[in-house]
Amino acid sequence: MSDNVQGNGQEFGKLRKIFFPLYMYELKKAIPMGLIFFCILFNYTCLRNVKDSLVVTGSAAEVIPFLKSFCVAPSAIIFMVLYAKASNIFTNEQLFYATLTPFLLFFGCFAFLIYPNIDVLHPSEETIASWLAACPESIQESLKFPIMIIGNWSYSLFYILAEIWGAALLSLSFWQFANQITKTSEAKRMYAFFAMMAQFSVLLEGKVGEWCSDIRQNFPAGHEAEAWGLSLKYMMGTVVVLGILTMLVYHWIYRYVLTDKRFYDKPELPGNNKKKKKMPLIQSFKIIFTSPYLGLIAALVICYGISVNLVEGLWKKQIGMQYPNPNDYNTFMNQFTFYGGIVSLIMLIIGGNILRLCRWFTAAVATPIVLLILGGLFFGFVIFRDSIAQVLPDNLTPVYCAVMLGALVVMFSKAVKYALFDLTKEMAYIPLDEEMKVKGKAVVDVVGGRLGKGGGAIIQSGLLMLLPTISGWFPALSLPKKGDLLTLAPYTFAIFLFICLLWILSVKALSPRVEAATAAQAQK
Repeated sequence: MSDNVQGNGQEFGKLRKIFFPLYMYELKKAIPMGLIFFCILFNYTCLRNVKDSLVVTGSAAEVIPFLKSFCVAPSAIIFMVLYAKASNIFTNEQLFYATLTPFLLFFGCFAFLIYPNIDVLHPSEETIASWLAACPESIQESLKFPIMIIGNWSYSLFYILAEIWGAALLSLSFWQFANQITKTSEAKRMYAFFAMMAQFSVLLEGKVGEWCSDIRQNFPAGHEAEAWGLSLKYMMGTVVVLGILTMLVYHWIYRYVLTDKRFYDKPELPGNNKKKKKMPLIQSFKIIFTSPYLGLIAALVICYGISVNLVEGLWKKQIGMQYPNPNDYNTFMNQFTFYGGIVSLIMLIIGGNILRLCRWFTAAVATPIVLLILGGLFFGFVIFRDSIAQVLPDNLTPVYCAVMLGALVVMFSKAVKYALFDLTKEMAYIPLDEEMKVKGKAVVDVVGGRLGKGGGAIIQSGLLMLLPTISGWFPALSLPKKGDLLTLAPYTFAIFLFICLLWILSVKALSPRVEAATAAQAQK
């Protein structure tokens, strides 16, 4: 049956084909799946804004590359190993609950137990300064940010788990489930609907997060910490409630949707047949890492992670300079989230039709091209900010302009990513067998995703540590004497260009493989 032809033989109308290419009976499956996506993305957006507010204002923006390099990436590998082992033990339904529950417990405890006692649980600023002073003077500049991570350990742990939430629940658990219960012909219509429904959560979270941060207006001057603490309780309480709702909807789908032969006609529910002998973990890794198909998907994920991380690291530095208070920082990020959600919704309508009408390559290559062009403009502004400042109006500062320009770059880059990159990547998994959908996707999305962000972070943290040290040893080289993301901009820009070009080449190499695998699946 054609994707655009209903059961009665009639095609969708022109407007419906563009905005709502679903049959009415399919809403029983599409709406609850979209609701799961809605809840997970709402929580991810909230956690992403809060983690940056905690770390940038509580430590420094330069701490983020070190967190991603030395904390998030190893933690993602540990999670992936545990997830792969657990997938051999639990049913898919049990695995989903076991993955989600620990996150909800921590984020609830952070807001209601850890942050209210932060003065007792964190070492004092004097103690942290004494740790740094105890280090040899020649490497103090290099060790300043790693010591901040240890001193503000609860912020660091929040950041790590918030980062892994995106990979574990959004990239892995949701999309793995969607790929298992959705055919390729359905995906071309349904995936854009899932993403569009989820994008409304971004709009809602932007307003909810802004309202929670505006609570500070009810507190007198000098009580910023108490105001931020109350904001955290509201936001993390919402995260926990939506997490519980997610599990309830997931359970409903297993009981009432997957038992309907119109939506799932296999003899066993996804992941319920654990009697089948599974490959040992090491053997699974060997197959995964020697698969050119999965290797190219991993290349896309890693290139995206590195390139966007290089842009966002520099952008968040500007935001921290403009908004040093955590509630102000979080208010700005939620305003950015709201308007970004509107742009993403528009792009999802456009992207859904590109995905349905164009070749896989056309849809997949759009994201690196957009990021290459917009990211280049942002780096150029920051690198030449002193010259540009001379022509700016008196009421505009270079920092504020960099914040706004960076917001536009990240906003449109993420909109294209949600509308095209995520959907084309997920479609590439559908022709794979069940083993590779679970373990292959775990390696590519969780480890590959974290290595992508970790790769960008390693580049930034490495330059932050090495350049000042080398400058001290060889003053004639005129390298930066102080570790700062602004001074690294010319170096990171060159790397950014290289990664984007590598990304485009990877899309070109993967495209014929995806089309061949999809054709082979259709013939079965």
